[in-house]
Amino acid sequence: MPALSVAVVATPGFSPFHFSVPCTLFGLMMPEPDRYRLSLCAETPGVVDSGNGMLVQVEHGLEQIAQADVVIVPFWHHPEQKPSQALLDAIAAAWERGAEVVGLCLGTYVLAWAGLLNHHRAATHWEYERDFSLRFPEVQLDTNALYIDDDRLITSAGTAAGIDCCLYLVRKHYGSALANRVARRMVMPPYREGGQAQFIERPVPESTRDAHINQLLDYLRRNLHLTHDLDTLARTVSMSRRTFTRHFQKATGMSVGDWLTAERLQRSQELLETTDRSVEAVAELAGFQSPVSFRQSFKTQFGVSPSEWRKTFRGAAPGI
Repeated sequence: MPALSVAVVATPGFSPFHFSVPCTLFGLMMPEPDRYRLSLCAETPGVVDSGNGMLVQVEHGLEQIAQADVVIVPFWHHPEQKPSQALLDAIAAAWERGAEVVGLCLGTYVLAWAGLLNHHRAATHWEYERDFSLRFPEVQLDTNALYIDDDRLITSAGTAAGIDCCLYLVRKHYGSALANRVARRMVMPPYREGGQAQFIERPVPESTRDAHINQLLDYLRRNLHLTHDLDTLARTVSMSRRTFTRHFQKATGMSVGDWLTAERLQRSQELLETTDRSVEAVAELAGFQSPVSFRQSFKTQFGVSPSEWRKTFRGAAPGI
């Protein structure tokens, strides 16, 4: 399989962090450099200024977008300003010929200004939810999503979610084995909670400031396959049921039931990706009462079935 060409668009006032994410992930951190062919482009080739003391030398103009399999707009400095028509036309043409078009963080605005996101689902930084929704009412904005892939229009939430999004692209193109290798080189999880559109309603903390609750969380993680009830758990930490539920909510930001469901779903993801166990066996090992309840919870949380998750993230990929 020939290398996929990735064009990263540099715009004046670009964010150095957001710009570096695709450049690092598809370039320096890629353990198999023949997988991607990375190039930088701008409306005017030459030096592009971030506005905060960092410059980038760009060799290619927007014609590079016409040759790319993946076009990434990593940021847009002025959400209230419509980008040039030349840039909008270039990315729209790329999508129409079959390329994937990616907007990281506020780069989503560029895709929206181009009209590509109308009647599609999209993500962007949560702080811009109101502004984005007012400007682009035809876009189905989801501020709970880390990233969304809707018909080759891939958008992400702010800052670090751009890394999640780019890792997702590697997994989509070449499978989880390569994505996991990239993640290890970057010293980060290969994916955070979610799938093709990763939803995090509430983060699941690894630990809290409450030592008693921390010990209980460790115990629960080791015993997700067991049935747990509030009275027994409360006795475990020497609290009344009412006091325990209050302490747990304060420490984790979640009810005991919601926390267990989130952890069990995360465990099921690992089992689906790393084992050949049946969906029924995965449901049992992760602690769900039945395969039916497991499938319903998984579909509700991630928008895909457990089997679809496994097919997407563990199935054979070209070149592997």
